[in-house]
Amino acid sequence: MGEPHNRGIESTAAVARHPLHPMLVPLPIAAFIFALIADIAWLKTDRPFWGEASHWLLLTGVIAGLVAAIPGIVDYLASERVRNLPAARLHGALNTFVRLLGAVNLMLRSGQGATPIFGIGIILSFATVAILGVSGWLGGELSYRHGVGVMARGADSLPNDEPAVRQGL
Repeated sequence: MGEPHNRGIESTAAVARHPLHPMLVPLPIAAFIFALIADIAWLKTDRPFWGEASHWLLLTGVIAGLVAAIPGIVDYLASERVRNLPAARLHGALNTFVRLLGAVNLMLRSGQGATPIFGIGIILSFATVAILGVSGWLGGELSYRHGVGVMARGADSLPNDEPAVRQGL
């Protein structure tokens, strides 16, 4: 993945220097994971509730994923250092594929009411979560190894040897 950077790459899409992308990604991640869980529950119980829940969770994952993608794209386009990271390109491509799989899964279920598409819908949900796991790993690499979205050292940041807890943050 390349050598780690000593300096952070501050986010362009930020509020008060806090990057927006990592604030927004938990909702689509949770929605896609819980859609898979709802599919499994529907498979085990055959209760319509779980099919309906999966439908709404997929819709939430796709929409929230689109919203979370916007600041991610802004950060990607705004920094040549980020664009030069293979992990950044793969992270973005995988997340795009996740949203596409979620949308296809949702479209296959339209008109089915509370009944998920047996087999293909569950396979798509599992594939979505599996790819999301790889993409999440890459997102962690970008943040923790390469410092993407990390505040650069300066007067506004904490010194390395003094944890935030000691400063009352």
